[in-house]
Amino acid sequence: MIGPPPGLERGLRRLLHRRPAGESEDTLHAAYELGRRALAEGTGVMEFGAVLARAAFAAAAHPRGAPPRRAELEAIVLEALSPFEMAHRAARDATHVLRLLEEAREDEARRLARELHDSAGQELATVYLSLDRLADRAAPAERREVQRVRATLARVEEQLRRIAHEFRPAALDDLGLTAALRQLVRSVSQRTGLRVDLEIRRAQRLPARVETALYRIAQEALANVTRHAAASHASLRLVRAGGRLELVVRDDGAGFDAEAWSSGRELSGIGLRVIRERAAGLGGSLAVRSAPGRGTELRLHIPLEVPCTARP
Repeated sequence: MIGPPPGLERGLRRLLHRRPAGESEDTLHAAYELGRRALAEGTGVMEFGAVLARAAFAAAAHPRGAPPRRAELEAIVLEALSPFEMAHRAARDATHVLRLLEEAREDEARRLARELHDSAGQELATVYLSLDRLADRAAPAERREVQRVRATLARVEEQLRRIAHEFRPAALDDLGLTAALRQLVRSVSQRTGLRVDLEIRRAQRLPARVETALYRIAQEALANVTRHAAASHASLRLVRAGGRLELVVRDDGAGFDAEAWSSGRELSGIGLRVIRERAAGLGGSLAVRSAPGRGTELRLHIPLEVPCTARP
């Protein structure tokens, strides 16, 4: 969090000493502009509130003149806080829209996965039967060719199953997050050769939206490891402790400059930004620890109750 702009408290004190303070449009506009400037420069609402409180106490204790009336004080404080309120409402509405879009995307992924698994599976079964009938009537040399085609078809079928699983694993809907993460870890290890350890403590079913987001976070994190880290070993740990969940993904790969990424000097790392946005959508936070040649650790904290993402 960035500190308040220079002169903010002094400016608020001057406003509170104006007479009549709360009845002047100029005073209220000046209070709004101070709040807008503080917000634009990165001041947090709690820090801004502390500055407001100090300015109000100073105005009330000022030895010269009568202190501002309660109505005057409230008018200035509310006007100064209004930019933060508007930003909060905009963020809340944006989060709500993003959540609706995410739900729509997951519904579409579920539909595509079902189409790949059911419709494509039925078509492939028909092709298998046709190949079997063809092999029964074919000469030995042609039968060998049919077997090669059958082997190619089996590989295509396996790829379709993998794609369907990546779209939306059935285990996530039927058995929950724990089963889906086990399938994910097994699939990544088989496909890439990366050794992935999985640890899940105090596992129990969570709201569907939370389970989906955590699965997608884990999926993206492991995809980052396999694409960029050149790691030989990774671990995924999910622990429920008190009123929150902790998800930790580590690898022993190449690492990167986490400080440069966090500060915005490093513009790569789209996968990490996706993870951070998903965590924020659950009211959670992401901490990244990494350095060149020293691997990477992603640590997410997710509250089990996320009222900040709900509509009022």
